[in-house]
Amino acid sequence: MATGNVGREGVGVNPLRGQNNVQGSCDMGSFPHELPGYRHVSDDGVRAEFGAAWGATLASEPGLRIPNMFDAAMDGSFKGLYVQGEDIVQSDPNTQHVTEALSNLECLVVQDIFLNETAKYAHVFLPGASFLEKDGTFTNAERRISRVRRAMKPLAGLADWEVTVKLSNALGYPMNYTHPSQIMDEIAALTPTFHGVSYARLDKLGSVQWPCNEDTAEEGTPIMHVDEFVRGKGRFVITQYVASPEKVNRRFPLVLTTGRILSQYNVGAQTRRTANNLWHDEDRLEIHPHDAEERGIADNDWVGIESRAGETVLRARLSDRVQPGVVYTTFHFPESGANVITTDSSDWATNCPEYKVTAVQVSKVTQLSEWQRDYGQFNRTQLELLGRE
Repeated sequence: MATGNVGREGVGVNPLRGQNNVQGSCDMGSFPHELPGYRHVSDDGVRAEFGAAWGATLASEPGLRIPNMFDAAMDGSFKGLYVQGEDIVQSDPNTQHVTEALSNLECLVVQDIFLNETAKYAHVFLPGASFLEKDGTFTNAERRISRVRRAMKPLAGLADWEVTVKLSNALGYPMNYTHPSQIMDEIAALTPTFHGVSYARLDKLGSVQWPCNEDTAEEGTPIMHVDEFVRGKGRFVITQYVASPEKVNRRFPLVLTTGRILSQYNVGAQTRRTANNLWHDEDRLEIHPHDAEERGIADNDWVGIESRAGETVLRARLSDRVQPGVVYTTFHFPESGANVITTDSSDWATNCPEYKVTAVQVSKVTQLSEWQRDYGQFNRTQLELLGRE
């Protein structure tokens, strides 16, 4: 806003999303404080509108974010969780805290296309469908809504939305959708920025960018804020800088940062089951040659990485891609335990986990960590149980 880079072609705020429908998920109210269309749950009028359509009384207080759910599970006030298409055991920080919280739940339901790490803690496992097996939409970071058309019948027999309908009906809340287009019609009826969105319009135009409504933007809005913001003038908000609680010291003198690699998608639940493993078949710890020499570590040595949260063991890769004092690893393989050592420190405003700053010490070792040995036994047991079905 300060430089005038809003409201013109080729500029604006465009976050680089990690997955292709993160924007669509946010649009639909996946935040605990918002309903679809980014309307806050504290707004009485908004709650009344959705409550009338859904035949329910909606709470005015925001729900819990994922880290808060884990804490509440530990104290016994949060008793059930339904996870669709996310592997929180492998992807979330401080793995031991996550698994302890899930083990404390009275009911954990997981719906996925693979027996991922979270599913191994589930009381109920429901079949998921891949993008090839269902109809729907994806919304990308430029607010462009595009159709997804089913290419094959779901291997498990049902698309995700059909599972949700059956589960809801079984629990006593009637859902009568017979096609995803009806769900989009409900979204359009309840969400002003989607009033003009329908499968018919998407089929006609190919895609549309919200806001899309009959009155002012029948074919969508390629550029927002051309003349003014919705609120009138833009508003700058100064937020106080809060430093990370993670500090290096004599015991933990290195900073660990984690990330992904191109050939393995997200936590690898899909891609590590493919020939992509020819490019990347294990998570390794990249360490600068100077730091390695100080610790007597050679390339391919097994090294223990210890933090305030836990300890794991990886093979070392000497690399000048990282700076002295910094080490790096990926988290695509569950047996690596990369998130065993990341702490549950998070951003004060959003609770977004701090994967990029973990104080650690690295040393040469000759055996796996205690967590890895326990994981190996746990994993074998789970696979044996699966084989009995």
